[in-house]
Amino acid sequence: MPLRRIAGHDIWVSEIGDGPPRRLMVHCSLASHATLLPLARRLGPGRTTLFDLPGHGRSGPWNGQGDYQALVVEICEALLDGRPAEIIGHSFGATAALHLALKCPALIDRLVLIDPVFFAAARGTAEHALHARRFAPFVAAMEAGERARAAQIFLALWGEPGAWAALGAGQRQAMVDRIALIPAADPAMNGDCHGQLAPGRLEGLRAPVVLLEGVKTEPVVHAINDTLERRLPVVRRARIAGAGHMVPVTHVEAVAAAL
Repeated sequence: MPLRRIAGHDIWVSEIGDGPPRRLMVHCSLASHATLLPLARRLGPGRTTLFDLPGHGRSGPWNGQGDYQALVVEICEALLDGRPAEIIGHSFGATAALHLALKCPALIDRLVLIDPVFFAAARGTAEHALHARRFAPFVAAMEAGERARAAQIFLALWGEPGAWAALGAGQRQAMVDRIALIPAADPAMNGDCHGQLAPGRLEGLRAPVVLLEGVKTEPVVHAINDTLERRLPVVRRARIAGAGHMVPVTHVEAVAAAL
């Protein structure tokens, strides 16, 4: 059955293809596994597992307990069942993929981080300061309980131009209903609560890593990847021309070619 009980949550799981190589894909916040299906189908032979994050898509709601990113990593571990795979993550999904790789390096054949939003990695840069200023209205809206305004601000920063206007009423409401999941990941993404930036931690990852970003993404992502490229020992970086943050959705062919 596609709906499985994992880590105390009902998780919608989809699998396509068969045989080696084996892949696991982790989507971005406020979306679903369906956003990565076109890319999964373009990656050639192999078996790919995708799932909806807790509180997303057809998965059940998040129970609000504990660290959200750590929960997603626990789900990834359960789906891998001790067998290594190529892990591909986008945005928040990329931060979970990196967490998984550092926690369970034996499960990683190759790590692909697409536009990772591990903001702590850019701390101290001008790009991080710019991000903080641009994200401040979202924080203020959430603190004021203005969830619809917060969702609109978030999508303006991280979606494609005109994305909010293009959504139907039901899609907008679904985004508003999920918007609290954005600050839920803040301790990991902004606070580095798992110590991934500790000296020697990134340098100890031996799996090959691909850093991929849209040329037109938020500047903070470039600064994040600068740090990761500098510290990871086996790394390749690719930039997709004309693409923004939603690069694996808008530029499927280019991303598939880069991988």
